[in-house]
Amino acid sequence: MKIALFIPCFIDAVYPRVGISMVQILEKLGHQVEFAEALTCCGQPPYNSGYWPEARKVARRVVAGLAEAEVVVIGSGSCGAMLKVCYGELFAGEPEEAAARALAAKCYEFSDFLVNRLGVVDVGAAFPHRVTFHDGCHGLREMNGKAPPRELLQQVRGLELVEMGEAETCCGFGGTFATKYPAISTAMGEVKCASAAATGADFMVSNDSSCLMHLQGLLDRQGRPLKTLHLAEILACS
Repeated sequence: MKIALFIPCFIDAVYPRVGISMVQILEKLGHQVEFAEALTCCGQPPYNSGYWPEARKVARRVVAGLAEAEVVVIGSGSCGAMLKVCYGELFAGEPEEAAARALAAKCYEFSDFLVNRLGVVDVGAAFPHRVTFHDGCHGLREMNGKAPPRELLQQVRGLELVEMGEAETCCGFGGTFATKYPAISTAMGEVKCASAAATGADFMVSNDSSCLMHLQGLLDRQGRPLKTLHLAEILACS
C-alpha cells in the first residue's frame, strides 16, 4: 500500500523521532511511505480560536496536497481529528467541501490504521518497562481511539501496561487553551501527572506529542523521574 504520511508541525519541529519511527514501522510492514514536505500545519490553532477564514487558508493546502493519496496516516489524534472530523465543518458550503469529505474518508490516526485498517497488533517490538497510557482528548472522543493503542502495547515484549485512574482526563494542554489559561492548564496537568506517577510507571505514553510536551514540562519541574514517549517510538523499539 502507498501511504501518505501527515506529520503535525510540532512533531516535525520538536519531535522528529516520532515521524521517523512511524516510517520505520510502516516500511517494516511492507508499505511505501510518502511525505509531502510542503504540507505543514493542519490549521487547528486558528480553527480552535475562531479564525475560520485563516484556518481555511492553511487547510486548503492540506486538502489539495492529499487529494490523490490512497490513504493518509496521521501521527496525532489531535491533527487526525482536524482532518477527519473538523474539515467537514470548516469547509461546509465552500468549494472544497466535497474534497474535504473525500479526504476525511481516507484519514487514519496511526494506531487506528495499524489495528483497524491493517489488522496488525504485533509489530515485533520489545520495550522492557512499565508504562501507563494517556488518552488525548481528540483521539479518544473524536477519533474513538481508546482500544487500538492498548492492543498494540499489550503485544510489546517485556512491556507492562498499567492503567492510571485519570487516563481519560484532559491533560490541560489544549493547544491555545494552555496559553490563554495557563493556571488552569497547569492545574489540570498536575492532576494527570500525579495519576500517572501513582502507577509506578517508567513512561507515560500517548498518541499525541503535544500532550506529552505539556506533561513532560510539568514532570521535569516537579523533579519526577517519569518520562513521556509517543506510541510510535515504543513500537519502533526491538
